[in-house]
Amino acid sequence: MTEYPVTEYDPVDPAVQADPYPIYAYLRDNRPLYHNPKIGQSGAYVLSRYEDVTAAWADYERFSSSHGPTVELKSPQARRRSGFISMDPPEHTAMRALVSRGFTPRRVQELEPGIREIVRGHLERVRDLPTWDFIAYANKIPMDVISELLGVPHADREEIRRLSELSLSRDQAGQVPPAAQAAHLDLRSYYASLVSDRRRRPGPDLATALVEAQDSGNHLSDEDAVSVMLLLGIAGNESTVKLLGNVWYQGWKHPEQRRKAWKGQIAQWVEETLRYDSPGQMLARIVAKDVTLYGETVPAGSTLLLLPASANRDPRMFRDPDRYDLDRDTSGLTSFGRGPHFCLGASLARLEARVLLEETVEAIPQGYEIDEPAARRLLSPTFRGFTYLPTVNPSK
Repeated sequence: MTEYPVTEYDPVDPAVQADPYPIYAYLRDNRPLYHNPKIGQSGAYVLSRYEDVTAAWADYERFSSSHGPTVELKSPQARRRSGFISMDPPEHTAMRALVSRGFTPRRVQELEPGIREIVRGHLERVRDLPTWDFIAYANKIPMDVISELLGVPHADREEIRRLSELSLSRDQAGQVPPAAQAAHLDLRSYYASLVSDRRRRPGPDLATALVEAQDSGNHLSDEDAVSVMLLLGIAGNESTVKLLGNVWYQGWKHPEQRRKAWKGQIAQWVEETLRYDSPGQMLARIVAKDVTLYGETVPAGSTLLLLPASANRDPRMFRDPDRYDLDRDTSGLTSFGRGPHFCLGASLARLEARVLLEETVEAIPQGYEIDEPAARRLLSPTFRGFTYLPTVNPSK
């Protein structure tokens, strides 16, 4: 019989945040539908198996996004904060179509030369240092890219980055502190001013594209455009930075796999890390009507948590899932979602990660070390990653 070190799941438990994968294994094997009345404000049910997570992600009729994707910010007014990701079809479909008109694959691919230039500029500042913080380095790239995409002036970008980071901070209980709430309001005010400016003075940027987006008579309101900008500037930045930090850390932990990355398997390095240690650990849904799962009735109105990071370690889907292997098939990973809520920014996140790692691998010898005792992890029930990852260059 398998012995499990932890048998109760609480996403704000420090032990779970330090290493959630043992409790995920326990849930998958023993309690595929789990209920904890202490999660959030009113308790939550939890799904952890690959088949259940992917099915529920796509089943918007039974599992609604109307209260937002995070348990700590669950609210009937969630759409004002996070825009179309807190809507269900058909409203979500119409809104997503409008956003997609400004966020096309071609527009994303055209960003690559600019991303490479941004990376090289920041890389020059750390490549010859004996010790440097990978997170501080990686943190500058996605926010600069998003700011460039939106048309945020250079003079404002450092402050936008600071506010974005602060807005995602959580206290020990996983709650949103006053400083984070104030930062979010400041960001909303800034982006509202940017939208207003683009209505008067259009430019060659995504802010203008969002303002001008129309489809079959529909258009984005100013509030919807601001919500999209907040989503890109906060969640998009945070998830990409945490992905990059996890990639860098796992490369250090698995030197035999790191050698493959230095030989050219950069894309596989990113994809296997997305599977093995995803920055997005969970997302929330509201049960729209009574549903029976594993012989138990989950009442309408209940909070349901989906654990894509657990699904990515499910041995029913991935053979030997606790092994980090750049040669495995990761095409089934769930890190960017399923169905109508598949992440619109997935291609941009992958592009940013690939370019940053390609440039970094060219500049930094593969024998780098990480001062693990000094490293710091993010306190968050939703995201997994580092806030500080001290890296030691091997030749220094």
